[in-house]
Amino acid sequence: MKMSPPSEETSEFSLKSIPGDYGLPFFGAIRDRLDYFYNQGRDEFFSTRVQKYESTIFKTNMPPGPFIAKNPKVIAVLDAVSFPVLFDTSKVEKYNVLDGTFFPSVSFTGGYRACAYLDPSEPKHTSLKCFFMSTLASKHSDFIPLFRASLSKLFINIEDEIVSQKKANFNKPSEAMSFDFVFRLFGDKDSSDTKLGSEGPAIVNKWLALQLAPLATLGLSKYFKYLEDIFLRTFPLPFIFVKSDYNKLYDAFYASSSSVLDKAESLGIKRDEACHNLVFLAGFNAFGGMKVWFPTLIKWVGKAGEKLHGQLAHEIRTVVKEEGGVTFQVLDKMILTKSLFLKL
Repeated sequence: MKMSPPSEETSEFSLKSIPGDYGLPFFGAIRDRLDYFYNQGRDEFFSTRVQKYESTIFKTNMPPGPFIAKNPKVIAVLDAVSFPVLFDTSKVEKYNVLDGTFFPSVSFTGGYRACAYLDPSEPKHTSLKCFFMSTLASKHSDFIPLFRASLSKLFINIEDEIVSQKKANFNKPSEAMSFDFVFRLFGDKDSSDTKLGSEGPAIVNKWLALQLAPLATLGLSKYFKYLEDIFLRTFPLPFIFVKSDYNKLYDAFYASSSSVLDKAESLGIKRDEACHNLVFLAGFNAFGGMKVWFPTLIKWVGKAGEKLHGQLAHEIRTVVKEEGGVTFQVLDKMILTKSLFLKL
């Protein structure tokens, strides 16, 4: 991120220089990258620097660095008090920084910079954001019923698999559920009823992997880690490996989201640009988030044991009964109740 210098407004606190260093050009970025992925790992990378500089804000290099990221220098912000500054567009520039210091080829998004890579100062950011927000608002009444139906189908399938095979894999059916939920939300039909069939999650996973490969690691050891580092972070992986799959994904959204794309045209957005942005919103933002968040949530709730399970069941059923069903108001009430409980 690019941050503006502090203002000259008076404050009861004295300003201090941001600690940390970037090391030698090129070699400092390589050093930090190896620490981040291999020598220390992500958590230790940050914790050791917090201890070293006695600060939760410091200068460092972030992957992927040379040769595919021009400027690896960042200021890490690791505390809740300072984090809101990232939302202040007068201090933080957000031009092509969704993936940190790395910007994937626009070939992955139909030749367009998706809305998530645009700085709020860019005119197109406003029009695309209005398009997204109006579309989501129009789907307001569909979210909960559709998600409940998707979850019911997911757990029925898992239970059937447990009955027949005595065990079940959660991640793969969870991804299928997540993708179909997002596709039905924007496309008004099951993805299985399109040319995608059951390939949707696999296509999006491949599309995401090629874009985000420079920010990932397979966790290889010894000399293999250096080979991996060279392979993933010397040249970006080309779009050609997923071109035909992406075109199939794009065509499915284009054919199934006519009313949504009509709305985009009414806002002055080209239909193909709107569709590429819709694919990004559904595949990268929504599905990409759900495929990580949902299994993690189930994992930790499952590990918490019967006491927490009973407490959650009681809290949720009580609020739902009081409100007469599952609504956004019910969710807000549960969040508020939990927040007050945590404060106490």
